[in-house]
Amino acid sequence: MQDNVFFSVIDAKKNKLKRQIITELYRSESRTISQLANRLHTSIPSTTSLIDELSLAHWVQGIGTGAAQYGRKPSLFALDTTQFVTVVVDINIHDTKLLVFNLANQVVHRLEVDLRLDKSPALLKILAEPLDQLAQRIKTDKLQVIGVGAVLPGLVNPWEAVNHTYPSINSPDQPLDQLLQTIFNAPVYLINDTKATIFGEHRFGLAQGKKHVLSVNIDWGIGLGVITNGEILQGSAGFAGELGHIQMKTDGELCSCGKVGCLETLASASSLIRRAKEGLLEGRVSLLSEMDTNAIDIESIIAKANAGDAFSIDLLSDVGSALGKALSTAVHLFNPELIIVNGVLAKAEKSITRPIEQAIDKYCLPNYRDNLSIELSKLGEMAKFYGTQAYVVQNLLQHELIP
Repeated sequence: MQDNVFFSVIDAKKNKLKRQIITELYRSESRTISQLANRLHTSIPSTTSLIDELSLAHWVQGIGTGAAQYGRKPSLFALDTTQFVTVVVDINIHDTKLLVFNLANQVVHRLEVDLRLDKSPALLKILAEPLDQLAQRIKTDKLQVIGVGAVLPGLVNPWEAVNHTYPSINSPDQPLDQLLQTIFNAPVYLINDTKATIFGEHRFGLAQGKKHVLSVNIDWGIGLGVITNGEILQGSAGFAGELGHIQMKTDGELCSCGKVGCLETLASASSLIRRAKEGLLEGRVSLLSEMDTNAIDIESIIAKANAGDAFSIDLLSDVGSALGKALSTAVHLFNPELIIVNGVLAKAEKSITRPIEQAIDKYCLPNYRDNLSIELSKLGEMAKFYGTQAYVVQNLLQHELIP
């Protein structure tokens, strides 16, 4: 009995060290055995033995040699990309994207589906077919799914796997998490799209190595991701950061949430397009009048602004000013060193960041602005996908589900 307990403790310690190796290689891409031993505070022979076991199980692979100042060049190791994959399911109000990532964060498969997130009870039944197709493709490639991440807009409780904004996800017959688990036979994790975006920025983008960051995601809604003391803020139910539904005008327009004067009625992509069309109907002079009104979208407004159209420039300026005013409150609350701008309106570049900066200068105390920079995301849409992938891997490691 005592022997069994002893070997159980030894196995638990070895598995913990293996997870630490996988974590280090996932974050740093490659390491030598000496570097891993230093990070794990263990001996080189022990680390070598662990690497051998992980290599046999297809978690780790040798990828050549690293640089050496003297003597023989050390062997480099990275995560094996040939067997284990994660699936990212991105369902939003534009479309649905299905992506398969290997452990090097490379996209192995990508499938775009003409399916928009809505409150229809038929949503998941329609989604099941392309998910089955993807699962079959993964099987044909002899890959093994170790985890699935579903990224969604709205009020997502990641611990209960519930989306309170889109109840079609929570079908009593078979909710989204159960559907994905059945098809891919792997653990499933739900995450809000803005949380996924800042997760991606934190691990792979502009927020790497930073402890206090805001990431504003300007799409058809507006979300705010918050990193404070190096940790992503979730809140008690995962709802932290719903910037789009703070009230900006007490006598404003009715928002889709049922409240009046929310930021989304002033600064989201949908409100921008609506106000562009309203302005044209009122007789505003604009290059946009050359277009079919129904064809006006974010890209066309940005293009006309870049061409010098005063009406389009004013629209973007108004959006940026409203965003900056709202972000000023968040700056006072969280005292960030960096604000990252992401989402469809980030394509406007300086036309959107300049009025944000001006509004923050206007509404923030000067000392809050001293060490604050505002930058456009370099990852763009991929921040959300990388973040979901990283969130899945982190959960698998934390819950001791790999190796």
